[in-house]
Amino acid sequence: MFRRTTKNSTPDPVVHEDRPGSKGRPTPSRKDAEAAARARAKMPNDRKAQARRQRELRMESSQKVRQAMKTGDEAHLPPRDKGPVRRFIRDYVDSRLGFTELLAPLLLIIVLMGYGLFGSGAVRMANSLWFITLVLVIGDILFLRFRVRSQVRKRFPDESLKGVTMYAVMRAVNMRFLRLPKPQVKIGQALPEHYR
Repeated sequence: MFRRTTKNSTPDPVVHEDRPGSKGRPTPSRKDAEAAARARAKMPNDRKAQARRQRELRMESSQKVRQAMKTGDEAHLPPRDKGPVRRFIRDYVDSRLGFTELLAPLLLIIVLMGYGLFGSGAVRMANSLWFITLVLVIGDILFLRFRVRSQVRKRFPDESLKGVTMYAVMRAVNMRFLRLPKPQVKIGQALPEHYR
């Protein structure tokens, strides 16, 4: 009367393929899911092997970032350089020749002249050159700020302008060959309308 049947009484998993949002396959058991997660992790048990594996992963990641800095590949750029707005700002700054990027070489010349290496008249000239450089750099930065914010507002009306000026200025003060990510446009090149 209360005998167990030897037949397998476990029902087959039901798959509702016609239901919207269905996976089309049964949910794996907990044991199978945990085994799959362990297999994906593939982390060795001993500490030295774990450290070696983590070091390899870090090196691989930094290699991808370095390559992205050269090619402008969005997928592997650091978060501060990602997105269409940042890409547009980089291209805008790189497509113009501003006085700001000459700041570093001019400062070097001013310092050398200020030490009197070129005679006593050079010291007075260094002071004048420093004042002129300062005025021109401030004027260039203000013009860049106005133009970049205007272009970002026009091209990306839904995006915030927070950080736009600082990003553009920090890129502009670097000489072209020192900029990272590397420039992807030439000086004077027309920029595309859409950066999506």
